[in-house]
Amino acid sequence: MSAPAPRPELPTLPVTFRPTRTRVVLLSVGAVMFLVITAVALTLEQLSPGERASFVFTALLFFGVLALLSRPKVVANEDGVTVVNLTRTRRLSWAEILRVNLRVGDPWVFLDLSDGTSMPALGIQPGIAKQQAIRDARMLRALAESRGTGTDIG
Repeated sequence: MSAPAPRPELPTLPVTFRPTRTRVVLLSVGAVMFLVITAVALTLEQLSPGERASFVFTALLFFGVLALLSRPKVVANEDGVTVVNLTRTRRLSWAEILRVNLRVGDPWVFLDLSDGTSMPALGIQPGIAKQQAIRDARMLRALAESRGTGTDIG
């Protein structure tokens, strides 16, 4: 019989959880892509001004998509949790969060809510930094259990 995982110490609120390494990679790649495509557009002599502008616009579009992908975060404070996903932001009170789930193979944390639905929280994702995501999920779970009606099932 294995010992249960140690309870993480509750963080000082407010606390922001975000996939920092993923964010750094996405924004760095976006900036480099923008610079390279813009440099190519400016150095190709046979391009017209309209074609150059379309190159720069495309580079800006690529950077915008990568910036959007780097947006997710989860902010916990005294009143509840704000989940910022790609295009939507949702504010939840602690009582609305029944359980914080990060199972093996999950791409990000899922929040089981009191209305019977489940909500993805992309701000905690194990992609590049698996151990950090596990720590963050445990901290968010501990906060939900200590401040809301959440219970630890399994």
